[in-house]
Amino acid sequence: MATNKELLAKGIKYLFGALPLMFIGPSIMYNAFMNKQNNWHYLVLTIGCTVCLVSVFLAFKGLKTMTDALFNDK
Repeated sequence: MATNKELLAKGIKYLFGALPLMFIGPSIMYNAFMNKQNNWHYLVLTIGCTVCLVSVFLAFKGLKTMTDALFNDK
C-alpha cells in the first residue's frame, strides 16, 4: 500500500491548526466565566464555544484526511 503524501500533509496541517485552538477556546471560556458581571459575558462565552467547536471539527477532519491518505480510501 502506498501512502498519498500530499493528502497526509494536508491532514497534518489540519491537526496543527486545531492544536492551538484546543488551548485558546477553553481559555476564552474561562475568561468569560470569571467576568460574569461584565456586559460582554455572553458574547465572549459564545466566541469561546465556537473556537472549541472549530477545534474539534479540524481535529476530526485532520484525522479523517490522514486515514484516507494511509489507507487509500477514495
